[in-house]
Amino acid sequence: MIGKKERRAKIKAHIRSRISGTAEKPRLTVFRSNSQIYAQIIDDVAGTTLASASSLVIKDKITKKEQAAKVGEFIAKSAQEAGVQAVVFDRNGYLYHGRVKELAEAARKNGLNF
Repeated sequence: MIGKKERRAKIKAHIRSRISGTAEKPRLTVFRSNSQIYAQIIDDVAGTTLASASSLVIKDKITKKEQAAKVGEFIAKSAQEAGVQAVVFDRNGYLYHGRVKELAEAARKNGLNF
C-alpha cells in the first residue's frame, strides 16, 4: 500500500517531468503546510526565484482559504513588479482543490495568466 507522502511525491515527479519554467514563462509553484501556504515564481533555466509570497505576513484572524486567496493576490502583484505576465502552474502534487485552487484563482483574478 502506498502512503500519502509517497503518492504526492509520485504525482509531483510526474508533473515536474512535463512542466518547466523559462524566462518568458516561469513556473508558479505552491507549497502547502498544515498552517501556512507559500507561492514562488521560479525561472528553472536560470535557477532563480523571481517572486515569492507566503501567508506568514498575514496577521489577521481569517480562514486558511482566505489566507490562500490573499497569498494569490500577493504573488500576482509581486510577479507584475518583477515583469512577469504569464506563468505555468505547478500544483506541486497537491489536488487542485481547496487552498491550492483559491490561490490560483486569486492570482488569475489579479492579472496573472496561466
